Amino acid sequence: MIGIYVVIGVVVIFVLLFFSFVPVGLWISSLAANVKVSIFNLVGMRLRRVAPARIILPLIKATKAGIDINVNELEAHYLAGGNVDNVVNALIASERAGIELPFEKAAAIDLAGRDVLEAVKMSVNPKVIETSNISAVAQNGIELLVKARVTVRTNLERLVGGAGEATILARIGEGIVTTVGSSQSHMEVLENPDKISKLVLSKGLDSGTAFEILSIDIADVDIGRNIGAHLQTLQAEADKNIAQAKAEERRAMAVAREQEMRAYVVEAEAEVPKALAFALREGKLGIMDYYDMQNIKADTKMRDNIAGNGKEAKIDTKGQTYGE
Repeated sequence: MIGIYVVIGVVVIFVLLFFSFVPVGLWISSLAANVKVSIFNLVGMRLRRVAPARIILPLIKATKAGIDINVNELEAHYLAGGNVDNVVNALIASERAGIELPFEKAAAIDLAGRDVLEAVKMSVNPKVIETSNISAVAQNGIELLVKARVTVRTNLERLVGGAGEATILARIGEGIVTTVGSSQSHMEVLENPDKISKLVLSKGLDSGTAFEILSIDIADVDIGRNIGAHLQTLQAEADKNIAQAKAEERRAMAVAREQEMRAYVVEAEAEVPKALAFALREGKLGIMDYYDMQNIKADTKMRDNIAGNGKEAKIDTKGQTYGE
């Protein structure tokens, strides 16, 4: 009796292990959906560490949608790290939208790190990208703040290796700055804002990107600062500082030259007593002549004091007079 219970227990455990290892439910579902997958193939997926549900369920979905695809392609994409369910959904969406998208292309887009289903949706329903305020300056020095709306749709052929939205926005900003900068006056841009969109759109800014630009619309144009006047003010301030520095340099040189000439005068005056002594020794100047000269100097000094109200006028180093 105990032996029968043991055998029954072993059989139950074997059956449980069999059904847990072999996805019989998926096999039955595939048969019901007319998807030909053998039970041994499902067991092989287990051995290859592939989740059978991640392969069989998308395969059933693709078969019902009329997409010709086999198990090996889905399993290879799964082993490569791809999202099988997302790829199948993208294939179904492209099939319904009439967009040609082979499995190899969809798998490559998915493995490149892009959302292939979202790319197909953007091909059907274009996306609007709004730029931030782009600062541009016209030739008359007035700054304009331009905001644009760019309508793009995905180009599936260039999705792998193509640049993203950041490149589109950068090129749009560059085109707006160039267009406004080539305008003689900011009034030209305000009167014809479509001039920006036409010129920018004609430059083919979507080249090398994963998108196709359908339209560029100017959403808002605001007047900013007067950059030209500000630059002129800065230039005038710089010119003034340069002129002041040069004037100060000339004044310092004049003061230095004045001091130098005063030194020459003092030096020359120091030679006068020597000349007088030499003249006395040589007999070229008599003692009475010397006293007459001293009287003349005293008389001149007295007249200067009277003329200056008793104050002797002196000259400082800057050429200004003051009295003691």
